[in-house]
Amino acid sequence: MIVTSGVMEEAEVESVSMNPLGRKGAAMATSQEQLCIFGTGDLGRSLGLRLLQSGYRVAYGSRRPHSCGPLPEGSRVMSHEAAAKAARLIFICVHREHYTFMETLAPYLKGKVLVDLSNNLKKGMYPEPNAAYLQSLVPGATVVKGLNTLSAWALQKGLLTGKQVCLCGDSKRAKQAVAEVATKMGLTVLDRGALSAAQELEDFPLQLFPEWRLPLRIAVGLTAFFFFYLFIRDVIYAYVEEEKDISYRIMVSLANKVFPIVSLVMLSLCYLPGVIAAFFQLYRGTKYKRFPNWLDRWMLCRKQMGLVALGFAFLHAIYTFIIPIRYSVRHALISRVVDEMKNNKTTPFDFDYTEAWGTDSFYVLGILGFFLYVLLGLTSLPSVGGSLSWREFSFIQSKLGHLTLLICTAHGYIYGWNKFLRLSTYKWYTPPGYMLCLVVPSVVLVLKMLILLPCVDRTLTRIRQGWERSPSNATEKSTATNL
Repeated sequence: MIVTSGVMEEAEVESVSMNPLGRKGAAMATSQEQLCIFGTGDLGRSLGLRLLQSGYRVAYGSRRPHSCGPLPEGSRVMSHEAAAKAARLIFICVHREHYTFMETLAPYLKGKVLVDLSNNLKKGMYPEPNAAYLQSLVPGATVVKGLNTLSAWALQKGLLTGKQVCLCGDSKRAKQAVAEVATKMGLTVLDRGALSAAQELEDFPLQLFPEWRLPLRIAVGLTAFFFFYLFIRDVIYAYVEEEKDISYRIMVSLANKVFPIVSLVMLSLCYLPGVIAAFFQLYRGTKYKRFPNWLDRWMLCRKQMGLVALGFAFLHAIYTFIIPIRYSVRHALISRVVDEMKNNKTTPFDFDYTEAWGTDSFYVLGILGFFLYVLLGLTSLPSVGGSLSWREFSFIQSKLGHLTLLICTAHGYIYGWNKFLRLSTYKWYTPPGYMLCLVVPSVVLVLKMLILLPCVDRTLTRIRQGWERSPSNATEKSTATNL
């Protein structure tokens, strides 16, 4: 970088009060590249702090150099003109509505690289992308859109290692210069092409949980379906057939039936696409053909489905804990004790131990399933999963995941082990909710067991290692057999 001595003198005069390193520190930093930031707000200050920590010198351009508030220690502040002269790479950390001042700086910005970090409040707010608008204001400069997904909080806390950022621009050399700075900050850079892709980059931060939409829609749909289904089977049936008003059960009892049902189905849907993908590979005899779009989308949101399932499992556990303190439960227990005292008799213990074994097994499986649920949820966190090797992560998410599904399914089967053949279980000829929810996990487990058969597993392993079933392979095999 070439800087004239006059510019350096002007910069030193304007920034001496802001530079705690003094002239000696400035001399020591001459070997470091100087970067410029337009904007002294939260984002600008946080970006400057991160650049200083990465070994760069930082100069701020401000319209009020002497009253712009506290800036990171070691940075300098000067006028926009002086800052534009002092650096070849300038980060624009101001809102689009304040871009007009850069028209007057066009002579000073000629040949510079401007990195546009701006975002809008909503999509379609302006007719053209902010980066394109900035390029039209300063045609002599080269605009690169990028780093707009970084927040001031993440920059301050240093939570950038491995984080992916996108860049786009018409100059390959300018993008390379920005990418070098981003890489030195600990970021992973993805080149998205020309500046025409700026609209896509600016819309990305405005997306609201795009990967959660499908899991949440499925969860809401399942919750609504089973709630109304059980409402008709339990509450409406009791009112019509038995002339009992048990509507008070809606808040706790009915909800505590819906939560585990939705949780188990969502957990099953988390592992079902992997099984379907395996059968696709077995059928095609190769791993190099793309899955259908619906399966791709399904597989990409498996983590979110699992976390939603964990959330419903938490609700089920909390609701179960409050059951003994409910008024209706306490009233029924007290009434039973009073009746036994009046009649001078007690309910005999089941010396067959069938009920005791069933109840204890039901609770133990529920506790173990919930424990594994939480373990799966913890390892899905980036901070935890990143500390595991691929084999460890795969073992927990796949092996223990299917074990969790097996235990939770067994938990449901034991709940109704003595009710499947009772006619009274099928109110209005409809099966209870727990029977319906066992269909999907049972299918997943059966298909998974088929895949684990030695002959099937061996073929699938070969396919995933790169082997392809083709006519040439079949010819070679037959030739080898004849020999």
